[in-house]
Amino acid sequence: MITILDLFLRLTIWFLLTADGSWANIAIGLAVALLLPRSSHLASSKLKDWLRALWEVLVAIPQAYWESVEIMVKPHRGEDIVLERVKPNRSAGLIFLDIFIITFTPKTIVVDCRADGWYEVHRILRRREQ
Repeated sequence: MITILDLFLRLTIWFLLTADGSWANIAIGLAVALLLPRSSHLASSKLKDWLRALWEVLVAIPQAYWESVEIMVKPHRGEDIVLERVKPNRSAGLIFLDIFIITFTPKTIVVDCRADGWYEVHRILRRREQ
């Protein structure tokens, strides 16, 4: 089941990058998704982790709309960079989804995924914190 989710994630990224739904592009995307190497040294992900990550993506969509409106209505003049810990035992696909969720919302963006297990996240704030 996890292999199917990894394949689905790779195909989704392929279709987002190419924006082409032709049969030829689907065949190329499937070939690329199957030929990309799989990382054996990272922890294998569990179905529960995938479902939680997909739920977080669904929750991030209305949050992104809300933050967009909030930025337009209220000025955000402050900013900072915070560290967020990578959740334990994450596969590369789940780490990608975590970064996607953080970056999807307009007030935050991941600027670095450090080797020591932390994300550097730039965020804008409504007012400058002292």
